Amino acid sequence: MKKLLSIPFLLILVLSLLKVNAQDLADIDPILIRLKGKVVSTEDGIPVPYAHIVNMRTHGGTTTDARGNFSMEMLNVDSLGLTAMGFMKEYIKIPPYHPEDSIFVILAKPIRYAIREVEVKGKANKVDMEGVGTGKPVDIDPELRGDSYNTKPRWYNALFSPASFLQYHLSRKEKEKRNTRKAIMDEKRWEFVSQFYNKEMVMALTGLEEMEADTFMIYFNSKGLLNYTNNDYQVREAILKEFELYKKEKFEKLKQN
Repeated sequence: MKKLLSIPFLLILVLSLLKVNAQDLADIDPILIRLKGKVVSTEDGIPVPYAHIVNMRTHGGTTTDARGNFSMEMLNVDSLGLTAMGFMKEYIKIPPYHPEDSIFVILAKPIRYAIREVEVKGKANKVDMEGVGTGKPVDIDPELRGDSYNTKPRWYNALFSPASFLQYHLSRKEKEKRNTRKAIMDEKRWEFVSQFYNKEMVMALTGLEEMEADTFMIYFNSKGLLNYTNNDYQVREAILKEFELYKKEKFEKLKQN
C-alpha cells in the first residue's frame, strides 16, 4: 500500500521539477554571444580537425581548424549540431550562462564498423615444362669461368694455373667485366656516402665560400678517401684532416709565387 502511494508522489515531484526548469529557461533573455569551442575525440582526446558546426536555429555554421578549434556568433539559447568524418552526429545544448572567455569543449564519438573476415582464394595454372631445356653441368675449371675474377690472382698462379693468369691480365673481355664491376661498386658506394658528404656540410666544417668549397672538394675527391669511410663521423674526420693539408699546400704555393 505504501508503494502505491509513493508512485503518485514521485510523479508529482518530477513534474514540478520539469516545470521549474522550463520556467528558468523561459526567464533567460536571449543575448548574442561569441562562442569559442574545441572539438576533441572521446577515445583519445585528440582534436578533430575540419568538423562542421551548425547553428540549428539559423542553419549557419563554421568549421574547426587543424587543431579542432572554432569560433562563431550565436544566441545563448541556441543549440549546435556537429558532423565530422568518422564520428557520430551530435547535438549540443550550450549552457545559457557559459562565459565567453572560456573554451567550450565538445566531445565527438568515433564510429566503429565491424568488418567481417574476408577469405581470398586463388587458383594458379600448372606450368607445362615439357620441351623446356634444362641446364647442363659445366666442366670448365672455375678459374676459367667468366665471373671468376673478383680478385686479382696471386703471382704464383702464373706457375700453377698459367692459362687463368694470362686470361686475367690479357683478355679484353675480362678487363671490361672488371671495369663494369668497379663502376657498379663505385656508384653504390657514392650513393651511400652522399648521405654524409655534400657541399653544405663541407662549407659548414671548413668555413669556405661556395666557389672555394668546390675547389677543395675537387682536391678532396682526387684522394679517393671516401672509399674508406663508413659513417658520418669518418667522413667529417677525413674532410677536416685533408682541409689542413689543403691549407698548407695553398700557403706553400702562395709563398712560391
